[in-house]
Amino acid sequence: MAILKEKALPMTGPYTVGVFVGSLRKDSLNRKLAKALVELAPSEFKFEFVDIAALPHYNEDEDADPPAAWKEFREKVKPLDALLFVTPEYNRSVPGVLKNALDVGSRPYGQSVWEGKPAAVVSASPGGIGGFGANHHLRQSLVFLNVPAMQQPEAYIGGANKLFDENGQIANDGTRKFLHGFMDAFAHWVELHAKRA
Repeated sequence: MAILKEKALPMTGPYTVGVFVGSLRKDSLNRKLAKALVELAPSEFKFEFVDIAALPHYNEDEDADPPAAWKEFREKVKPLDALLFVTPEYNRSVPGVLKNALDVGSRPYGQSVWEGKPAAVVSASPGGIGGFGANHHLRQSLVFLNVPAMQQPEAYIGGANKLFDENGQIANDGTRKFLHGFMDAFAHWVELHAKRA
């Protein structure tokens, strides 16, 4: 983290960051974590949580006359400066709802709304490896979509079921410090890679 801070550039934001949570569960640990990350981020960031729950499954047959939900989603993502993905791991991969969102946003072919937007990936799980499989499967898709994902620091948050207090705040000072540093590093990453009009 010290190296990243030494190289930090003055921010020229504000930057609008879309937040994509891979869990639909009402009491989702990953949604709590996403909210905590937003609170720890530099003031130059404006965050928009992008709903992916209602997106119909991607079907190429419908590209000629896409569902309204696809259009609204693509219009929401296109002007974003950067992307923050926070996801659990399902069967060593990303939840289907998040993969579907990537597919919907990437089509029609040649009109991807993800193109070139800097991103960060955080995975969280009650298990010890913190969603490692989902984190790396997501990164594999982002490479193809030409989304530059921050490589370091990596964030696999294990024991996430014990991470929050009764108010939904991060209860562990060490974890809070790590996540604060993660968001500082992400700010630097966005400053280096975000496309400015």
